[in-house]
Amino acid sequence: MTNRTDWAQATEVVKAAQRILVVTHVSPDGDAIGSLLGLTNALRGQGHRVSCAVDGGVPGYLNFVSGSAMVHSELTSGEWDLMISVDASDEERTGAVGEYGRAHSQQVINLDHHATNTMFGDVFLVMPSAVSASEVIYHWLIYMGLPITTDVAVPLLTGLVTDTLGFRTNNVTAPTLGMAMRLMESGAVLSEITARTLDSKSYRVIELWKGALPSATLQGEVIEASVTQEDLRRARMDEVSDGGLVSLLIKTNEARVAVVFKELEDGRVEISLRSKPGYDVSQVALGVGGGGHKQAAGATIDGPLEAARARILPLLQQVVAAGVPVAK
Repeated sequence: MTNRTDWAQATEVVKAAQRILVVTHVSPDGDAIGSLLGLTNALRGQGHRVSCAVDGGVPGYLNFVSGSAMVHSELTSGEWDLMISVDASDEERTGAVGEYGRAHSQQVINLDHHATNTMFGDVFLVMPSAVSASEVIYHWLIYMGLPITTDVAVPLLTGLVTDTLGFRTNNVTAPTLGMAMRLMESGAVLSEITARTLDSKSYRVIELWKGALPSATLQGEVIEASVTQEDLRRARMDEVSDGGLVSLLIKTNEARVAVVFKELEDGRVEISLRSKPGYDVSQVALGVGGGGHKQAAGATIDGPLEAARARILPLLQQVVAAGVPVAK
């Protein structure tokens, strides 16, 4: 998929809008919140009336990001001239706030960086070549000539850091590092952001891992684990999450692909996928209604847990068989 960036049209739509809503995807990560708040803070700084929302609100470990306190966890009222969806590859990923926003907005800008984007909405800022949605927003702000203040730089650098795992993914380039440098010059502190995101785990996550790790199994070069509702209750987790367990599993030397199956209250199963360079898990996610990147993707599918495993694991074995490892 090639880039489609309607910079001029998107800018004119924003200028004409009196009321703007910005939303991002469910189970938000650092790039989701970083792009949500980077854009919101920048537009508010220019006098725009902007609301922002994500199902369930901002995860606790990201509360340090500028503007997190103003993010709505649900939407039950409001009308907008424009909704901007950031870091979501399809409409379903925007959750209940996205559904409400689309029904109560006159236009939708689709801003994303996933190659699996379904091209929903009216105006497109979709850049699969970008390492994060925060990078897309950075380019748009430069195009519009808007200042990169500290309140903008902190969220955007958070998105860059988290989606590149600390600038370690294979899509990081010299311009990526140049962008990070300019955000640091605008007041974002790289060491603090890294410590708060990549190097931070609550004890509840450790409790969750204690329950989930006994399920970890290596089948060929696919490693899997499951997080059940009982695991979540035991750890007193107030959201469905693996706490980054899938990122831990993919570090296993013998594994090429990792998957964590997370049991939802409604009986469905959320899957998180990771792979090493040369192995593409995004098409598996896309094929079951999800999306993502070659090395990081996900989806929500029908359960129960064993049925989900039986459906997904053979597909991941095919990914391993078709993969071409990237030389280190």
